[in-house]
Amino acid sequence: MIATANATATEGTPAVRVRDLRKNYGAVEATRGVDFNINKGEIVGFVGDNGAGKSTLMKMVAGDVAPSSGEIAINGQVVENASASWARDHGVEMVYQDLALCDNIDICSNIFLGRELRRRNLLGVNCLDHDEMLSRAHKLMGMLEVKLPSLLEPVTALSGGQRQMVAIARSVAFQPQLVIMDEPTAALSVTTGEPLLELIRRLPSQGVAVMLVSHRLSDILSTADRIYVLRHGKIGAEVRASETTETELLHLMAGLDRAHAKSMQ
Repeated sequence: MIATANATATEGTPAVRVRDLRKNYGAVEATRGVDFNINKGEIVGFVGDNGAGKSTLMKMVAGDVAPSSGEIAINGQVVENASASWARDHGVEMVYQDLALCDNIDICSNIFLGRELRRRNLLGVNCLDHDEMLSRAHKLMGMLEVKLPSLLEPVTALSGGQRQMVAIARSVAFQPQLVIMDEPTAALSVTTGEPLLELIRRLPSQGVAVMLVSHRLSDILSTADRIYVLRHGKIGAEVRASETTETELLHLMAGLDRAHAKSMQ
């Protein structure tokens, strides 16, 4: 990867720890005392119906929304003043559903967008180091086993799945501790989404923890290690992906306890 985030995870310290996290919008409680951990190198799925609090929870961890109360700790360091720049500086990246890519520039430039490498030319002028950025982008794609056309192709020429891969590659380029993914396969078919899920499954081998939010339960079950079920702004259940089914998750999302949900399969 290209650079190291400012925060370094201590052995045994969760990549993110959330305690009693609450967010109110006037009289509306978007989250009501949420607690969870995500460990380094772990993929954790979050599921729930619309309005369950998933989006608000993601945005609070990413620093886009300030909690009303509660605590978020990134690699053991408590977030004092929530902001996207603080989260990024401490190793948190988010891949939004709209990807936030620039269609009119090439793949390499998208990866380094806002973090461009510079060098001084023979005249002493500070300029973009295109050759170094291209070299590092090629190494990144090779490490992630992502196969794309020329990295000098404009993003607008890519398929939906390829665009998602570029967004994920950009998110892991600077060695984050946690990558938050918002519905990464929502716009893809099952067939075109599988290479993207394979890429997500490879991220823990790079030491990256993943917070994966999706309505597509089959994707969560095939990709996550653990799953949190949100209901009305709270964690209703925590299950291991290998020990549950889509049917059970649907019952848990509907508010059944796990024993009752298992009995109805």
